[in-house]
Amino acid sequence: MKRFYNHRNTIVKESVEGLLCSSHGTELAMLENKGGSCVVLRKNLDKKKVALLSGGGSGHEPMHAGFVGEGMLTGAICGALFASPGSQDILAGILAVTGDAGCLVIVKNYMGDRLNFGSAVSEARALGLKVEMVLVGDDIALGGGTKARGLAGVVLIHKIAGAAAQAGKSLEEVAEIARNAAANLHTLGLGLTSCTPYDAKPSTRIAENQVEVGIGIHGEAGAAIIPYEPLTSLMETLVKRLLSNAPEGDFFLLVNILGITPIIEAQAIISSLALTPLSKRVKMLIGPAAFCTSLDMSGVSLTIMPAQAQFLELLSAPTKAPYWVSPVPYTTSPVTLPVPILPTNARATASANPRIEKLMQVITTTLENNEAFLNSLDAKAGDGDCGSTYADAARRIATCHKDLPFADISALFGAVGRLLSRYSGGSSGALFSILFANAAENKDWRQGLLRGVEKMEEYGGAQPGDRTVLDVLRPAVECLAKGGTIEETAKLARAGAEATKTMKAQIGRASYVPPEQILGVPDAGAEGVARVFEALAHENGTHTSNA
Repeated sequence: MKRFYNHRNTIVKESVEGLLCSSHGTELAMLENKGGSCVVLRKNLDKKKVALLSGGGSGHEPMHAGFVGEGMLTGAICGALFASPGSQDILAGILAVTGDAGCLVIVKNYMGDRLNFGSAVSEARALGLKVEMVLVGDDIALGGGTKARGLAGVVLIHKIAGAAAQAGKSLEEVAEIARNAAANLHTLGLGLTSCTPYDAKPSTRIAENQVEVGIGIHGEAGAAIIPYEPLTSLMETLVKRLLSNAPEGDFFLLVNILGITPIIEAQAIISSLALTPLSKRVKMLIGPAAFCTSLDMSGVSLTIMPAQAQFLELLSAPTKAPYWVSPVPYTTSPVTLPVPILPTNARATASANPRIEKLMQVITTTLENNEAFLNSLDAKAGDGDCGSTYADAARRIATCHKDLPFADISALFGAVGRLLSRYSGGSSGALFSILFANAAENKDWRQGLLRGVEKMEEYGGAQPGDRTVLDVLRPAVECLAKGGTIEETAKLARAGAEATKTMKAQIGRASYVPPEQILGVPDAGAEGVARVFEALAHENGTHTSNA
């Protein structure tokens, strides 16, 4: 599978160096790398206060290095991909950050991390340093105790302990606060997919029609693989399991993006959570954001902790850590503002002009009658909806017939432009709205139409020769502006539509279609407008002969 990397063995170092050179890394530095783990530190260390160190295997960014900053971590040890850093690299980090106030080491509950961080802490203590270690196992998927893996909840411990240290509390006090917070964390994840380490084959454990509740951040098995369902149902299932062993009372909620979950879906998750029982118990929300990810996993995790005043104060304290997201009061009701009063479809007073009304009827009927044909043309070069877009606009105009100012052509153009702006979809609706809105500004309707076409070109970016409706409109409207008859105009419109059969599309969806696929096929929009001009010419001839 395609990934942005050079080699599995270099991706961590390149990532850390990129962080330090990015907008997020202006306050960060790293120990010289001798080929081991990357040790990220604050540039300006204050050893008069308790230092906070954390870390683990990489592949979960921004955790942990993204949370190094005043008010959170003092340093982070970034091991190889999904592998604990070595004890000597951890010890180097401890030595780099620890002063007389001591150092708290925050460790996720995995065997490798416990052993390597524990070894480094023991060695640091033997050297006479004041060091404490806190284990975080917030995963509830497989039960408590040694099975409770460290997940996104560890970031809350980074923040809570970091704020306590920044406030000047002693090592013993910071450690006690961190342990108390860690003991009150509950996290549960849900994966639509597993993750794929570099140079590995994608996992097939989770089928296309399945999801996994409680999936681990390394792709480990969770509590259950269940059928895939719509978002609301998935959140109901996740919340039910999360709350099954949770304490009574209210919570703070952290919503974590596990990997490649798009922002649009992460935000929809927040809306769906509002429909679950959890929503009635959440006081503050943190996220959604990427705190603890898992490479290319598509998933989300929820972390809850008791809504205690002490925790809120520490979570809300300022920090310079680049990837922290501050808590906000939880709400299930988005703020809405009143919609401005839009102009009516026809600002001018409705008026009659039988001749113009007849011509309008010819236009709308022609577009409605050619809906299927134009759709069939458009299907060969686009998404097959040109005829429907034209016909829908025609039906809307016909519906508003009695409200239109037919006795004033400029006012009529303005009214049609507003109707198209409000009710007609797609690019063509917007383009014709621009045409008629600008045409309305000129009392000479012929010159007004020419101005409208010029604005279509300006805003739309197309020119005659690009295989668009302008290949019909530009010559036809120029003819009208010079005093040409509707019959002359219709002939030019037909010639323009025919010319599009051999043109290479330069703009719009048709520009992505192989030219040979649409050779000999007229542009649907151009064909539709040409047929309107021909229908008007036919009506004019009939009217003249009957006069």
